[in-house]
Parts: sequence; structure tokens; C-alpha cells
Amino acid sequence: MTSATLKRPHGVITRGTTGINRLRRSDRWLVHDALVRRTLHASADPLVVDLGYGARPHTTFELADRLTAVRGDRRVVGLEIDPERVVESRNGVSFARGGFELSGLRPVLVRAFNVLRQYPEDAVGPAWARMQSGLAPGGLIVDGTCDELGRRCAWVLLDATRPLSLTLAWDPFAVEKPSDIAERLPKALIHRNVPGEPVHALLAAADRAWATAAPHGSFGPRVRWRAALALLRAQGLPVQPQRRRLRDNILTVPWHLVAPGSGTN
Repeated sequence: MTSATLKRPHGVITRGTTGINRLRRSDRWLVHDALVRRTLHASADPLVVDLGYGARPHTTFELADRLTAVRGDRRVVGLEIDPERVVESRNGVSFARGGFELSGLRPVLVRAFNVLRQYPEDAVGPAWARMQSGLAPGGLIVDGTCDELGRRCAWVLLDATRPLSLTLAWDPFAVEKPSDIAERLPKALIHRNVPGEPVHALLAAADRAWATAAPHGSFGPRVRWRAALALLRAQGLPVQPQRRRLRDNILTVPWHLVAPGSGTN
């Protein structure tokens, strides 16, 4: 990649809204997801890029801190397309100007949260492809969206060739039913939550399971959600089980289950 290319980051400046601890749910998932952990452990250079961290780098520092539980020698670089938002390196985290071209870096993990939300739907594929082309071998991308307080989150996990999974995560005490997360679906899916599309069918199935699990509600929303997940698996949905007790309610499914256009119209 030429220096001229690096001077022209690929993308547009976003609103830059951010907040302390806003991305805690996705960070917790990253630290415990088996594929992410294997990828970081196997990397000779555990370089992580936080793309589009916004007006303040709080969440970049939080990501770096949480990933030390997986790789103590991880390197984290925050990238912002707006040069006014690039800050000095500190606490073992560096910052630079960059967009979807990843500033010429070759990271093993890219987190791009609340970035593509501000783009049109047809920009998602090219943006994914641009980031995928810059990954280190075996690298992964997390493209996600959350609300202002981080209580409702959704993200897609991708490798260098394709999307792998969709995850929904929410505060058990702040969300009435799973489909309430629809307003925070990633840009690739948010306009697809209509009858006939698979993501709509998934959310409807999750709501039905949640309603059926209502008798477990006296034990709290986390216990009720675990019962709802068991119902979904019993119905044949390839729902990833929660292998440990989590403070979040989480639903992870393979991408093919929600891929746009793969449903029956």
C-alpha cells in the first residue's frame, strides 16, 4: 500500500458519539468466545485495531485492558478517520488516522462498532471486503451496533472470507423481549427485519420461546433466558449454548440462519 493511499482513509467521518463502558457486552463476549480466543492465542503478533472509536478513546482503552486476559502482549491501535480525534499514545495503546483500509496495518482482530450504522446498506459489503483484505492470516472482524448506554447490542463476526455469526446481547433487566434488540441490529440486517426475512423469523422465534419460558421468570430474567435458549435448541435452531453463567442475555447463531434474502418471501 502506498503512502498516498494511507493519506486518504477509506470512509466518512461519523458522529463520534461514545461513552465509558458502552461496549462492555461485546468486550466480555470477545474475551470468552472460543474462536476469538484461539485466534489471539495463535497469532505471532496479536495486533488489534479498534476502528472508529469516536470523539473520545475510552472504549479503546477498555478493549485493550480486557484483552489482556487473553493475551498479555496484545497490541491495540485505535483508528479514526477524523484527524482531530487522533490522540497521543498512552497506557500501551496507540492511535492513528485510518478508515476501512486499516491504515495499512495487518491486525488479527478488528472491532468496528457503531461505524457502519451511519452508512447506507449497500456500503456494508464493500466496507467488509476492504477490512477483510487487510486482516492478518486467520484474522477476525467484529462489526456491531449498540445503544448509547450499551444495554442493547448486536454484532456480526467475520473472517477474511465471510460472515460467521450474529450475536445479540442485552441487559436482562432493561429489555422486555428479545425482538426489542431489532432497533440495534447491524446495518447488514437492520432493514431486513420484515416478514419473509430470516432475521425477522429468528426474532419471532426468540420472542415465542421467551413467552413460553415465562414460568421461569420468578427466578429472574437470566434464568428465564437460559430456559428460552433451551427451547430454541429443542426446536432445532443452531443456537450457541451459554457455557458459563453470564450477566448478559446472549443469543448467537450462525450467519447462514439470518443471511439477508435466504428466507421465504
